[in-house]
Amino acid sequence: MTQSTAPVGTAVPPAAAAGLDLNLLVALDVLLEEQSVRGAAARLHLSEPAMSRTLGRARKALGDPLLVRAGRQMVPTPYALSLRAEVGAVVERARALFAARGAEDLRSLTRTFTVHGSDSLAALLGPPLLSRAAAEAPGIRLRFLGESHLDAPVLREGTADLEVGVIDSTAPEVRVEPLTVDHMLGAVRAGHPLLSGEMTARRFAEEADHLTVSRRGKLHGPVDEALAELGLRRRVVGSVGSFPSSLFFLRETDLVGLVGSWCRPMTDALGLVTFPVPLDLPPLPIGLAWHPRHDADPAHAWLRGCVRDLMRTRTGMMEA
Repeated sequence: MTQSTAPVGTAVPPAAAAGLDLNLLVALDVLLEEQSVRGAAARLHLSEPAMSRTLGRARKALGDPLLVRAGRQMVPTPYALSLRAEVGAVVERARALFAARGAEDLRSLTRTFTVHGSDSLAALLGPPLLSRAAAEAPGIRLRFLGESHLDAPVLREGTADLEVGVIDSTAPEVRVEPLTVDHMLGAVRAGHPLLSGEMTARRFAEEADHLTVSRRGKLHGPVDEALAELGLRRRVVGSVGSFPSSLFFLRETDLVGLVGSWCRPMTDALGLVTFPVPLDLPPLPIGLAWHPRHDADPAHAWLRGCVRDLMRTRTGMMEA
């Protein structure tokens, strides 16, 4: 995740703005995204010396180094981080202004989108989403940004363009579109002793050790609260940071784990068996979230549409 930045509304100083043109803003947007002169030059089909001169112009206009050396890489300055989302928003608004509304030529578009969500959703949606992009918008690149143990306003800061999953943001400026409602399933290896006989809450809690999934390393969660209401307690022996990694633990041990129902393609591929958890667990609302600066962007609307379609067809879940 990126470090904390100033609010998106941070404005370019008037004196500096007077010396900026749209081409320089486009170049700056790509430079801040790539954090590399070479990468930005390749994206914009320019030579590296020309890209270096453009970076020099931006530094002079804004009165800040913007990108500085850190070992063999370049990193943005705090001021550059504070401008990143605003520069991207200005460039996107300009694209929307000059493009025919809703009729942007996706096949000639060159963009990079960052999708933020759990590793499970990336594993499920990534392959078909990349295939669809190759067919409909070959100039679009997709980055899948995993969840972190730290919470950060990735949509507001411009670190991510779209968030998919359980949306817990309460920021008033974030657009949220409910898609589906998921529920948790138990998961074990084929032939697990727990699969013999009726699955009761007591058997689920007491006849096997458990593995939790938590990006913060928690060993306690809603399952334990539901068991406590019944006077039961399970034995949690470990925790991992993502659902895909947990599946390999389950395949090689007698541990019991939990997965979302949309993980069934992954559990099936690994030969795991899923079953309804005999507890009253809260449902998991799954949705999309984005910053309103993307509302009128046809390319972003295309991305939202692709993810929306894939979530409903590949997961088989009902609409929220």
